[in-house]
Amino acid sequence: MAAVLVVAALFVNYATLPAAAAPSIDELFHEFGLFGNWAADCKQPATPANPHVGIAMPSPGLVLEEHDLGADFARNRYSVLSAERISATSLSVAVIFQPGAQAEERQTLVFLIRKATRRTMFNRPDGGAVRVKDGIALARGSKTPVLRKCG
Repeated sequence: MAAVLVVAALFVNYATLPAAAAPSIDELFHEFGLFGNWAADCKQPATPANPHVGIAMPSPGLVLEEHDLGADFARNRYSVLSAERISATSLSVAVIFQPGAQAEERQTLVFLIRKATRRTMFNRPDGGAVRVKDGIALARGSKTPVLRKCG
């Protein structure tokens, strides 16, 4: 009976410990080395096949991502709302696509990040159909580009 009471007391004590705080967005982006500029080929101009992606933190807690697809295209902007480590090489992020614009849309993305490369493996707008699955853009049936860290 005494052993049961000790185990019960330990369980209650453990259950009341505060949970460790999850890493912040900027902590995870630093940990994964995401801040900076990315492109499939950093030496070539931005095109839809060679997007130039910049990730910055203009103020504490505000992480922004901008995609330059070339002079003939509007820039795609993302404001990161949350980030969660899935594994040592995968990060899930909730974003607002085109924040403040009429086309504003909440999305969930998953990035594969390793050896100074980054690739979008999943994208789905809230309440919408999956757009990227397993690194394939479903509308075109093509692989998402592998972006390399520039500089």
